[in-house]
Amino acid sequence: MDLQKQTAPAAATELRASDADRDRIADILREALAEGRLTADEHAERVEGVLAAKTVGELDVFIRDLPAAHQRRAPHIPAAGRPAPAAIPADPDDNVVAVFSSAVRKGRWRAGRRIHAYAIFGSVEIDLSEALFEYQQVVIRAISVCGSVEVRVPENVSLRGTGGGVLGAFEVDHLDAEDPEAPVVQVDGWAVLGSIEGRPKRGKLVADILDRVQRSVDKGTKSLRKHLDR
Repeated sequence: MDLQKQTAPAAATELRASDADRDRIADILREALAEGRLTADEHAERVEGVLAAKTVGELDVFIRDLPAAHQRRAPHIPAAGRPAPAAIPADPDDNVVAVFSSAVRKGRWRAGRRIHAYAIFGSVEIDLSEALFEYQQVVIRAISVCGSVEVRVPENVSLRGTGGGVLGAFEVDHLDAEDPEAPVVQVDGWAVLGSIEGRPKRGKLVADILDRVQRSVDKGTKSLRKHLDR
C-alpha cells in the first residue's frame, strides 16, 4: 500500500501538458517577475523552459519555489468572449510552421476551430479577411521564437488576445462585433525575441455575415410589402 501511495503522485506528473497548463505557469512567472521574486533573466530562462516542457511534472519545476505553486487552485472560468475549452478540440485543424522560412494562409480558405502557428527564425501570416468561418469560435495558438506571427481578421468579427512576450512583443487588438453571432477569434501565444500581432484588415468583412444580414433585410422588406398590399 505504501508503495502505491508513493507512485500515484509521480504518475500524475507524467501527464502530457496542455496549452492551458503552460499558460497557467506562464501567468505565475509573469506575476513573480512583477513582484520582484524573479529577475528578468530568470523569468526569460523559465519561460523558455515552459514552452519546451512536455509533461505536467516538467512544468511544476519552474514554479516550485514560488508561493503561487502552494496555493489551492481556483476553478477555471473562461473569460468573457473567450471560447469555452469544450468547444475547441485539443488537436489543431491546421498547423502553420515557418522555420528559417515563411508560411502564409490567405485567400478563400476554410478556417478550423484550432490553428497552431509556429515561427522559428521565420514569419507566419494568417489572413482570415476572406476566409470561410464554419465555426463561430476559432483559436489561434501562436509561438514566435526570433520570428513573427501576424494575424489579420475581418472588421466585423470579435478579436481577443491572451499571451505575452519575453524580450518580444505580443500585440492583439480587442474587437467587439455588433452581431452577437459573429465569429470570435482568440489569439493565444508567446513571443520570445519575436513578435505576435493581431489586427483587423480595413475594409474587409465576413461575407457570410453580410449575406445573413441581407437575407434578414430582404425578408423584412417582403413582409412589409405584403402588409401594404392588403
